[in-house]
Amino acid sequence: MIPFIKHTIILSAILITSNIYASTNNDLEEKINIILVEWANEVSEITTYYDDIRSDIYTDISNISISQKKATTINQKINLLLLKEELTEKLKVNNLSEISDVSKIRYLKGLQIIKLLYEKMLSLDHHFASVATFNEINNLSNPNYYPRFVKHKEDIRSNANKKQGFNLTEILGDNIYTSVVHSLVSLFTSNAPKYEKETNIKEIECILDFTLRMHTDLKTIYFETAFLQKSNDNTIDQLEQLFVDFTKPIKYRVPLKECRNTDDWSSIHDHLGTYIDALNEAILDESKRYKAHKMQVNLEFPIDRLLQFITQYNSFIDQGGKFYEKFGIMLNSYENEKQCSTEIPIEYKKLKENIIIAIEKFNTAYKPVEINGSKMKEILYGISEYD
Repeated sequence: MIPFIKHTIILSAILITSNIYASTNNDLEEKINIILVEWANEVSEITTYYDDIRSDIYTDISNISISQKKATTINQKINLLLLKEELTEKLKVNNLSEISDVSKIRYLKGLQIIKLLYEKMLSLDHHFASVATFNEINNLSNPNYYPRFVKHKEDIRSNANKKQGFNLTEILGDNIYTSVVHSLVSLFTSNAPKYEKETNIKEIECILDFTLRMHTDLKTIYFETAFLQKSNDNTIDQLEQLFVDFTKPIKYRVPLKECRNTDDWSSIHDHLGTYIDALNEAILDESKRYKAHKMQVNLEFPIDRLLQFITQYNSFIDQGGKFYEKFGIMLNSYENEKQCSTEIPIEYKKLKENIIIAIEKFNTAYKPVEINGSKMKEILYGISEYD
């Protein structure tokens, strides 16, 4: 059986390396690929190690079978039979030990993936909180937040026909539709000269055109971004619960958030080492094989749960990317952007830039491309497509 200290060194190196994950996104993919190659090599090394032992055992069993045919005494036949049973037991232990070591790799790799996904989800959470802020998106769609429009409302109100006009309540005054309609009606019925009315409407026409045309689209972006942020919060909660299930078999009780904040990953290694020692001890004792099987299942089940979560995470990222592509189309649909370029708020242009950046991030930094290929199959299952 390969000494566990070897895996201790590798795990320590990986946990140290994974602390760098959140520092930069530019070389993240390269680091992930390097780690995946290292783990694939480790699986291959373990498989080769146990294959060599297995081959030697099969050779010995074959030689014994030949000797059994040539045996002439009862004692010789009994001794050869006992030796063959001993080798058969060694073969079982070898196979179980190989499964145990591959499970260690699956578990350690799963732990590393959880760390990576958690950093990505926290990065997404920060992203949603900083996308031009929801209030800015909301304000862009309402002319009442534009100082020039507010000023003209006051000018129109001062020139309004007192007999024909009326003032809106505070609630209706903040409503985009009633406010615009009231302002236009008040302008047309005011006592101001015709040229002044035309000048007034010209000065605010871009504000009115932009907010009325883009109001629905901006509101859609507002609410759907809120939906994405809520979905991300739920996904983080599910990942934190997955970590609880993942570390439960090895009796590690610290929540993922606390583990990350206190950099307590080495404690997980200690708990895993104790668990693996007990598993290997049970493997060597034929009377405890059933216990070893249960321990093996308990170690494998949360890893399979992780694979299900990865599928869910990929789906969420794909959904988010499509949402932002739709947002980009919406923001680029304003027909009079050139004519009103001087009047369109800078926040609108910044929002368009943020959407472009967000689409790129969903396609690169957030999307876990590194866990969707043949390398991951090799790591998680110890299977190479070249075998």
